Amino acid sequence: MSFARLFRIFSTFLQFGLDKLIPARFLPWYAKVFRMCFFWIGNKHKDKTPAQRFRLAIESLGPVFIKFGQMLSTRRDLLPEDFANELALLQDQVEPFSGEQAEKIVRKAIGESLYNEHFAEFDTNPLASASIAQVHAASMTLDGETHQIVVKVLRPGIEKIIRADIKLMSVIASLVAKWLPDGKRLRPVEVVKEYERTIIDELDLMREGANAIQLKRNFSQGDASDKILYVPEVYSKFCHKNVLVMERIYGIGVGEVEKLKSLNVNMKVLADRGVEVFFTQVFRDSFFHADMHPGNVFVDVTNPDDPTWIAIDCGIVGTLNREDKRYLAENFVAFFNRDYRKVAELHVDSGWVPANTSVDEFEFAIRTVCEPIFNKPLAEISFGQVLVNLFNTARRFNMEVQPQLVLLQKTLLYIEGLGRQLYPQLDLWQTAKPYLESWVKEQMGVKAVFEKIKDNLPFWNEKLPEIPDLVYDYLRVGKQAHETQKELINQALAKQDSQHKQLLNSVIGAGFVVSAALLAVAKLPIIAAITGVVGGVFVIKALTASTRD
Repeated sequence: MSFARLFRIFSTFLQFGLDKLIPARFLPWYAKVFRMCFFWIGNKHKDKTPAQRFRLAIESLGPVFIKFGQMLSTRRDLLPEDFANELALLQDQVEPFSGEQAEKIVRKAIGESLYNEHFAEFDTNPLASASIAQVHAASMTLDGETHQIVVKVLRPGIEKIIRADIKLMSVIASLVAKWLPDGKRLRPVEVVKEYERTIIDELDLMREGANAIQLKRNFSQGDASDKILYVPEVYSKFCHKNVLVMERIYGIGVGEVEKLKSLNVNMKVLADRGVEVFFTQVFRDSFFHADMHPGNVFVDVTNPDDPTWIAIDCGIVGTLNREDKRYLAENFVAFFNRDYRKVAELHVDSGWVPANTSVDEFEFAIRTVCEPIFNKPLAEISFGQVLVNLFNTARRFNMEVQPQLVLLQKTLLYIEGLGRQLYPQLDLWQTAKPYLESWVKEQMGVKAVFEKIKDNLPFWNEKLPEIPDLVYDYLRVGKQAHETQKELINQALAKQDSQHKQLLNSVIGAGFVVSAALLAVAKLPIIAAITGVVGGVFVIKALTASTRD
């Protein structure tokens, strides 16, 4: 652990007055003494709100902490609203590293011969520079054709920096959990672990390339409805853990609303398609882009009346299993219909909350949170915020954190925010409800049963010839088991009978021995001796039976 870096983080927190976030009454005496040892480091930003100071502190600590702040801004279930809003302002534009160095990294990863054979041009001026990687434009010759491409290159030494900073974050998180009044509810240690998993995955550009290929395949199935999302082609032959080569796209950033309007783009269609993209990824494909913020989403406006979404940077994706999908869809439909009892029951059935949870109490808690929301016009209700409130309520009933649901919530907040930015009148509920109801019907109706049978036919076709042998083996084993069981029962009965006789002999023998003792006391030695001998015979029989058993 770098103590110089730790001191830098600690002094930054003091300079921005973050120590004041912990009330003095919660600090032990030794923590107060430790703080006094750094009396010369004071709050230099007293004119700003705590949320602003928190955001500025993270910005000053560099790209790893900025990335962490961006992730934290999506966890509105953990943070006060003002803190979440401030963290959402964090920008991921950092000083680029040398373009010549980036080209050397690419040459080394791809190999000099392959690079010289296919790469015609490499622009050393980066198109974009972020905390983990930067992107360069290039051109490449492949199969006799020239392709305009972009090359994403990991920052040299970034993995070592990230792992060191995450260690320090873990130390800070432990302190926050222990000393901050609301530390346990915020679960900082778990949040840092979640961030570690996410950012370490982003360090492998081969994983990002594979995700992009899968997402492109999902939306390139020939159906016209699948043309709503375009994913640039990845040139896997040239990709490595620290280098990603993909098609260059020419679109307009989805956040450039005024430019889109000036080009007469149909904003309602674009917003509706954003919603469709989300629900298609989640409920049809069970594989969704989980980082669809404005910097990663563009629009193809070749036909302004038929705009297409373009997604890049597939480093973070989410998946859902069949059960999660079904419960989520039914939860959404139940919410649309204000059936809070159904929502509570689904949470218990899915195992998201403990089985001993009181459905009545859970239903009442959900109703208390959600009814005020539904008093607004549907178009003014945030779908993502409803989901956040639901998870917050469930967490009070000991719902375990579901990583796939956190990614889903984050993605939904992004999509809803983008949709309403493009078309403020977007009614996400009206757009999504028919889609979800149709999906649930398809999954649970008669058609779904036949589809499942059809999907399983190859398996049953393979196993059908084996069924007679399996039935015969089952009956044979059953007969053997029956005979074995019968024999065991007979043995148990015999043992029980033997133990009964042993007990009887012991009791009779003991009776004779006691009688012999009494007769001896009564000075009847002959009768006492005979009685003792008889008692001894019974005791010996009992001991012999015990030894035999």
